[in-house]
Amino acid sequence: MGYHALDPEVLPETPDRPCSRRSIADAVGLEAVAVNRYDAAPGEQIPTVYHSHDEQEELFYVLSGTLHVETPEREYVIREGQVFVAERESPHRAYNPSRSTGPVSVLAVGAPRVDDAHRYDPER
Repeated sequence: MGYHALDPEVLPETPDRPCSRRSIADAVGLEAVAVNRYDAAPGEQIPTVYHSHDEQEELFYVLSGTLHVETPEREYVIREGQVFVAERESPHRAYNPSRSTGPVSVLAVGAPRVDDAHRYDPER
Protein backbone atom coordinates (compact mmCIF):
# COMPACT_ATOMS: atom_id res chain seq x y z
CA MET A 1 0.00 0.00 0.00
CA GLY A 2 1.16 3.53 -0.64
CA TYR A 3 -0.05 6.77 0.86
CA HIS A 4 1.19 10.33 0.51
CA ALA A 5 0.36 13.62 2.20
CA LEU A 6 2.00 16.73 0.80
CA ASP A 7 1.68 20.45 0.28
CA PRO A 8 1.75 21.22 -3.47
CA GLU A 9 3.03 24.74 -2.80
CA VAL A 10 6.39 23.39 -1.58
CA LEU A 11 6.97 21.17 -4.63
CA PRO A 12 9.53 22.39 -7.17
CA GLU A 13 8.18 24.28 -10.17
CA THR A 14 8.44 22.67 -13.59
CA PRO A 15 10.94 24.67 -15.65
CA ASP A 16 10.12 26.33 -18.98
CA ARG A 17 6.37 26.68 -18.41
CA PRO A 18 4.27 29.80 -19.11
CA CYS A 19 3.12 29.85 -15.47
CA SER A 20 3.89 28.11 -12.18
CA ARG A 21 3.33 24.33 -12.49
CA ARG A 22 3.94 21.85 -9.70
CA SER A 23 3.52 18.16 -10.52
CA ILE A 24 1.83 16.26 -7.73
CA ALA A 25 1.90 13.09 -9.87
CA ASP A 26 5.68 13.29 -10.29
CA ALA A 27 6.22 13.98 -6.58
CA VAL A 28 4.43 10.79 -5.53
CA GLY A 29 5.12 8.61 -8.57
CA LEU A 30 1.63 8.30 -10.04
CA GLU A 31 1.62 6.37 -13.32
CA ALA A 32 -2.03 6.34 -14.46
CA VAL A 33 -3.07 9.95 -13.92
CA ALA A 34 -1.41 13.36 -14.26
CA VAL A 35 -2.16 15.78 -11.39
CA ASN A 36 -0.74 19.30 -11.39
CA ARG A 37 -1.15 22.53 -9.45
CA TYR A 38 -1.04 25.65 -11.63
CA ASP A 39 -0.78 29.26 -10.50
CA ALA A 40 -1.12 31.80 -13.31
CA ALA A 41 -0.68 35.54 -12.98
CA PRO A 42 -2.62 37.91 -15.24
CA GLY A 43 -1.47 37.38 -18.84
CA GLU A 44 -0.20 33.81 -18.29
CA GLN A 45 -1.61 30.63 -19.77
CA ILE A 46 -1.63 27.17 -18.21
CA PRO A 47 -0.77 24.83 -21.05
CA THR A 48 2.25 25.64 -23.18
CA VAL A 49 0.05 25.97 -26.31
CA TYR A 50 -3.54 25.82 -27.56
CA HIS A 51 -3.87 22.04 -27.88
CA SER A 52 -5.90 18.85 -27.93
CA HIS A 53 -5.19 15.27 -26.84
CA ASP A 54 -5.72 12.00 -28.68
CA GLU A 55 -6.41 9.96 -25.54
CA GLN A 56 -6.17 12.15 -22.47
CA GLU A 57 -9.19 13.76 -20.84
CA GLU A 58 -8.49 16.85 -18.74
CA LEU A 59 -10.25 18.41 -15.79
CA PHE A 60 -9.47 21.87 -14.39
CA TYR A 61 -10.79 22.63 -10.89
CA VAL A 62 -10.45 26.32 -10.02
CA LEU A 63 -9.14 26.67 -6.46
CA SER A 64 -9.12 30.48 -6.50
CA GLY A 65 -9.56 33.26 -9.02
CA THR A 66 -11.17 32.93 -12.43
CA LEU A 67 -9.94 30.72 -15.29
CA HIS A 68 -10.71 31.45 -18.93
CA VAL A 69 -10.74 28.59 -21.43
CA GLU A 70 -10.74 29.25 -25.17
CA THR A 71 -12.24 26.61 -27.46
CA PRO A 72 -13.06 26.73 -31.19
CA GLU A 73 -16.73 27.40 -30.36
CA ARG A 74 -16.52 29.86 -27.46
CA GLU A 75 -14.70 31.09 -24.40
CA TYR A 76 -15.65 29.66 -21.01
CA VAL A 77 -15.27 31.58 -17.75
CA ILE A 78 -14.71 29.19 -14.84
CA ARG A 79 -14.96 30.68 -11.37
CA GLU A 80 -13.59 29.53 -8.03
CA GLY A 81 -15.11 26.19 -7.03
CA GLN A 82 -16.14 25.34 -10.60
CA VAL A 83 -14.77 22.70 -12.98
CA PHE A 84 -14.01 22.70 -16.71
CA VAL A 85 -13.62 19.37 -18.53
CA ALA A 86 -12.04 18.86 -21.96
CA GLU A 87 -12.80 15.49 -23.49
CA ARG A 88 -10.22 13.86 -25.75
CA GLU A 89 -9.78 15.47 -29.18
CA SER A 90 -11.31 18.74 -27.87
CA PRO A 91 -9.01 21.75 -28.51
CA HIS A 92 -8.61 24.17 -25.62
CA ARG A 93 -6.37 26.83 -24.10
CA ALA A 94 -6.68 27.69 -20.41
CA TYR A 95 -5.38 31.08 -19.33
CA ASN A 96 -5.64 34.08 -17.04
CA PRO A 97 -6.35 37.17 -19.19
CA SER A 98 -3.99 40.12 -18.95
CA ARG A 99 -6.98 42.29 -17.94
CA SER A 100 -7.53 40.10 -14.84
CA THR A 101 -7.11 41.74 -11.45
CA GLY A 102 -5.43 38.77 -9.77
CA PRO A 103 -3.93 35.29 -10.10
CA VAL A 104 -5.78 32.03 -10.71
CA SER A 105 -4.94 28.72 -9.01
CA VAL A 106 -6.03 25.47 -10.62
CA LEU A 107 -5.82 21.76 -9.86
CA ALA A 108 -5.52 19.95 -13.21
CA VAL A 109 -6.13 16.23 -13.62
CA GLY A 110 -5.49 14.30 -16.83
CA ALA A 111 -6.03 10.62 -17.60
CA PRO A 112 -4.61 8.46 -18.90
CA ARG A 113 -1.20 9.91 -18.14
CA VAL A 114 0.16 10.10 -21.67
CA ASP A 115 2.12 12.74 -23.56
CA ASP A 116 -0.27 13.09 -26.49
CA ALA A 117 -0.84 16.85 -26.73
CA HIS A 118 -1.04 18.28 -30.24
CA ARG A 119 -0.82 21.96 -31.10
CA TYR A 120 -4.10 23.35 -32.38
CA ASP A 121 -4.14 26.27 -34.79
CA PRO A 122 -7.46 28.18 -34.50
CA GLU A 123 -6.70 29.91 -37.83
CA ARG A 124 -6.99 26.65 -39.83
